Amino acid sequence: MYSNKYIFIYSSVMVLIVALLLSAAAMFLKPMQERNMRIEKMQNILASINITAARGEAEEMFDQYIVETKVVNNKGEEVEGNAFDVNLQDENRKAPEERQLPVFVANVEGDTYYIVPLRGAGLWGAIWGYLSLASDLETIVGANFDHASETPGLGAEISQTAFESQFAGKRIFNEAGVFSPVAVIKGGAPEGDLHGVDAISGGTITSNGVTNMISDGLAVYESYFKNLKSL
Repeated sequence: MYSNKYIFIYSSVMVLIVALLLSAAAMFLKPMQERNMRIEKMQNILASINITAARGEAEEMFDQYIVETKVVNNKGEEVEGNAFDVNLQDENRKAPEERQLPVFVANVEGDTYYIVPLRGAGLWGAIWGYLSLASDLETIVGANFDHASETPGLGAEISQTAFESQFAGKRIFNEAGVFSPVAVIKGGAPEGDLHGVDAISGGTITSNGVTNMISDGLAVYESYFKNLKSL
């Protein structure tokens, strides 16, 4: 019979060994995990301009199509920073005037597109995505959305092409030049509505989250868009 002391020592040693192995594995895998996250981010940015990139070609295609990156403030002024490494979750906790706002500029067959990241809240957790604008800085070229834990078949549909494709051709300023971002409308957007898309059936809270994410996320870029348009 083993004594309680022996069992305690044995258990403690095994716990320590397992902890050390898990720590070592985490350290070994961290660079690969970070690289995978960067590649996925590149794929999502490209998806917002309707370019599909396989994992193995994402870096090459990102360098091919993304011709400039910059960080701006809510006054539309360029500031120091690395657009790709800006953590929007952290930035959204700051006051608007203190935020770093990433911008990715793409060139596709001679057309210039401006891509901005978005982040908000769905029903069960975070939602995020990228929205691309044409050179007029008013017309949406494409959208890419994702989520942490929205309900499959309901709120999770925001990451499906059927939902994302509705945003192409919509506008974020009205005819008078007033900021008027796209809203996700329960029951469906009226035909010809340039500022609305159909909500997800049964996913009202997530749909509202997308509306708020777009409105709040683009509002801080309004000065930047207007500054560019005035050039």
